[in-house]
Amino acid sequence: MKTGWKLSTFTVALLVAVLLPASNAFAGVIPVGPFTGSSLITFTGLATGTEVNGLVVSGVLFTYTVGGSPLNGALQIDGGPGITNNVAPPNIVSTGDDSGTLKMLLPSPTMVFGYGYAILTTGAVANATTISVFGGATLLGSLSYDGVSDPTFTGGFAGIQSTTPFDRVEVTFNSSAATAFALDNIAINSAPEPTTMLLVLTSGIAGLLWQIGRASCR
Repeated sequence: MKTGWKLSTFTVALLVAVLLPASNAFAGVIPVGPFTGSSLITFTGLATGTEVNGLVVSGVLFTYTVGGSPLNGALQIDGGPGITNNVAPPNIVSTGDDSGTLKMLLPSPTMVFGYGYAILTTGAVANATTISVFGGATLLGSLSYDGVSDPTFTGGFAGIQSTTPFDRVEVTFNSSAATAFALDNIAINSAPEPTTMLLVLTSGIAGLLWQIGRASCR
């Protein structure tokens, strides 16, 4: 009876230690394709030439920094590059230094984020764009995406989901491969995709089984 009581206590303690913090212990990011059921920012109604640095659209604050300092005149709302599979006027276009970071402060924490993009070149480009997501000042993860002809200019859709909610996104583009970029159709979803929940659950269960296996061998 005494042994049974000790095993029961150990099991409860193990459940608390492994399962409850699973969302933090196994936090991570994975790529996702175009998704639905989200808010969508298309920049419809904004005038051509609108400055992007300091712009607020649908509660999202956009800033553009080069070398860590905000820069005006480098990004604006425009019609280029025209219609692609993932970009259509009006959209964000770089008109100056394209080596900076486009930062987006979200109105509320989210778990899924994505956008259509194009860069001023053709053909396949490795690491055409990179997304980094933050919870406050904490970097939760980064992913890079390869671009392909879409259908003419290199581009595509870049999507990311996190097992931990984030409220800030930073986006960069491969300025060594192209001298300009465009961004459009920003999709935001506060609910995780099923694969995210499966990732957390599977990781938590695997960790629990491993701990139980070790304990049973003692």
